[in-house]
Amino acid sequence: MKKLYKQLIIILSLSTLLGCASNQEAGIDAPEETVSRRSDCISKGSIRDYRVLDAQNLIVSEGASRKYHVALSRRANGLRSSTAIGFQSTSSRVCGGFDSLIYDDAFGAEKIRITSIRRLTPEEEDDLLVRYGLREPEVQEPRQPNEVEGAEVEELD
Repeated sequence: MKKLYKQLIIILSLSTLLGCASNQEAGIDAPEETVSRRSDCISKGSIRDYRVLDAQNLIVSEGASRKYHVALSRRANGLRSSTAIGFQSTSSRVCGGFDSLIYDDAFGAEKIRITSIRRLTPEEEDDLLVRYGLREPEVQEPRQPNEVEGAEVEELD
């Protein structure tokens, strides 16, 4: 009987650990753009600028040319009107899943965990800006068909 209880405790412990280690996407109904397939990190000392997309997403600039999409675990009401943001990290790098964004809202400093950080290509940055209404999509003129000379068509009676 004692052996049965020991096995039951081991099974419950392992199933709890397995549940904690499961994929985040399976448990959260988050928009696809806020869940990253991989997680990048940003060096805290090289962060130069940021642009708020909405209350849960922003683009952070590292240096002159590297841009990152930062997704937060919940909405940060007042982030758009905040004059500055900061990052809380245990190291010199800010990474998704462990570190937090700090901003000043109307009631004082607010801390929100970062869900993911993903490096963007220039095309991905443009797509995010268009998706969140911060840039107009580039309208391409429809291609006019070229005149093609072909065989004459003769009507039959």
